[in-house]
Amino acid sequence: MLRRIWSVIRKEILHILRDRRTLFVMILLPVAQLLVFGYAVETEVRHLPTLVVDHDRSQASWQFLEKLFNTTYFDFCGYASSQGEMVAAIDGGRARVGIVIPARFAADLDRRAAQVLVVIDGSDPGVARSALTAATTTSQEFAIELLTERVSRRGATMQTPVDLRTRVLYNPNLRSLDFMLPGIVGLIMQLQTLLLTAFSVVRERERGTIEQLLVTPIRPWELLLGKITPYIVFGLLNTAMVLVIGCFWFGVPFKGSLFLFFWLSLLFLFSSLGLGLAISTVAANQQQAQQLAALITLPSLLLSGYIFPRESMPPLIRDVGALIPLTYFLQIIRGIILKGVGLAYLWQHAVPLAIFSVSVFALSVVSFGRRLE
Repeated sequence: MLRRIWSVIRKEILHILRDRRTLFVMILLPVAQLLVFGYAVETEVRHLPTLVVDHDRSQASWQFLEKLFNTTYFDFCGYASSQGEMVAAIDGGRARVGIVIPARFAADLDRRAAQVLVVIDGSDPGVARSALTAATTTSQEFAIELLTERVSRRGATMQTPVDLRTRVLYNPNLRSLDFMLPGIVGLIMQLQTLLLTAFSVVRERERGTIEQLLVTPIRPWELLLGKITPYIVFGLLNTAMVLVIGCFWFGVPFKGSLFLFFWLSLLFLFSSLGLGLAISTVAANQQQAQQLAALITLPSLLLSGYIFPRESMPPLIRDVGALIPLTYFLQIIRGIILKGVGLAYLWQHAVPLAIFSVSVFALSVVSFGRRLE
């Protein structure tokens, strides 16, 4: 039995090594995807081109603008003579934010609340949300500094009613990459193993070589085990490579157990391999396999919590997301990498993943074996 399985494994490894396209997909594509995602995925938007209409041109107005620009959320790109010119620049895409300071801004600071108009391009809600939060926070800080200065001039002290102190666990710098990179690792693992497994089996059917293999003494389950074993090994190697790049190149800290990480990653790989085998039982050719893989990948991307928090989803959508193995693996991988927690905290995600992985893999193997026979 072991000789028969090893013969299939050896055949698959030789095919991978001789097929440059498959080798490229297995080795270079995960690294390229990680680099692209690592540099491109940034949920916190900074350096927004900002146009200024300053009718006051006073020291106070410049202090206010300087405080805004020092946040790095806004980049000064010039002055406009009127609000209409500023809006036209936003319409044309030359600016994303416009700031209008009225003529009596400095004078109003001493008597009442001085008004400042901030016009934001809302065509991209993420950009608009970041700009709005930064402008509001900066304005409040500027107002508090003015009040503190006035009170100190009178020889008194000002104490706020609430002394709020915050502490952010696991990601104190709030780097979005620290949150996104574990998800990227899981997504690359699923996409690669799912596609390569489906393509490998469908390719054999297209060429008619499966029938040739079945006339040999090898059993269907031995054939499938031999075909997927190289992809398990390559999947784990790619996971290690992507993890090393993420930790040492992008500086994402790894706080948990490496041993636990790879064991649970192996469990997740079985779910992806099972989905790949399921695709291979339905797809007649590689093009259909690619389309079906995209059908699985899109819900995994949107409903697993990789991009959008599952807490904000409607209950029905959350239930659909609970049928996706990446949903559980994201909680596992983020718990290990960012929080450094162990199985005592992760079992509630590991158990559903194990049930799903074993079930879908077993059903796919049985279904494919019946089709071959």
